[in-house]
Amino acid sequence: MKKKTLSLAVTALLALGLLAGCSAGGGGTVNTDGSTSMADVMGALTEAFREKEPDITVNYSGTGSGSGISGVLDGTCDIGLSSRELKQEEVNQGAVAHVVALDGVAIVVNPKNTVTELTTDQIADIFTGKITNWTELGGADAPIAVYGREDGSGTRTAFEEIVGVEGACVYTNEYGSTGDVIGNVAGNENAIGYASLSAVNSTVTAVKVNGVAPSEATVKDGTYTIQRPFVMVTKKGVELSEAAQAFLDFATSAEAAEYIAAAGAVYPN
Repeated sequence: MKKKTLSLAVTALLALGLLAGCSAGGGGTVNTDGSTSMADVMGALTEAFREKEPDITVNYSGTGSGSGISGVLDGTCDIGLSSRELKQEEVNQGAVAHVVALDGVAIVVNPKNTVTELTTDQIADIFTGKITNWTELGGADAPIAVYGREDGSGTRTAFEEIVGVEGACVYTNEYGSTGDVIGNVAGNENAIGYASLSAVNSTVTAVKVNGVAPSEATVKDGTYTIQRPFVMVTKKGVELSEAAQAFLDFATSAEAAEYIAAAGAVYPN
């Protein structure tokens, strides 16, 4: 999927007056922490929110979904960011999910790879080590290099749960960010990995899954089945600061839909 230029999209929308709304009535700082896959969405939202509330600073730290959820539960950040659904034990500890977007988890290969379509079963067999050579899929005679995210990553958790390979994957290499997965697949003709659809660029090819190409439209209508939510997380019983509440309200409002789309994700409503 071709990525739109966020700054241009935000500027255009500002010119149309789409940022009109209620003021938070003061300044402040909002600290967010978590999913690296949400970097583009957070960039779009914070840029737009800065125009709306110039006296509020929103900080973003990409340390992974698990870390972001722990941070909001421990009180070390205002809003956690998760690119997976909350686990029951996290809910039991007071974590509350606010879905701001939907995102496809794209299965990516090197552009030189002739295999451009896979079934869910084939993907499961690749990542669990049952299929180890591209010839088994009609490709070149070469061993498959299986790349994925580190344990605790929201992208990894979502991918493994949806494909049905939770805890069973055999990775050649594991990486600490979506960008690292994409960069290393781009550098290895025999590699395969998974990444946030919103982060996919021309250096890799996102394969069709069960005949459906990943896109904003196919995520929205549900025909592309490897997808997950982008979630802002708060803690039950803990009142947000005025600044943090203002940012959360903006991020979950219909006003944010255009900015979420500009970041390559899908507004959920």
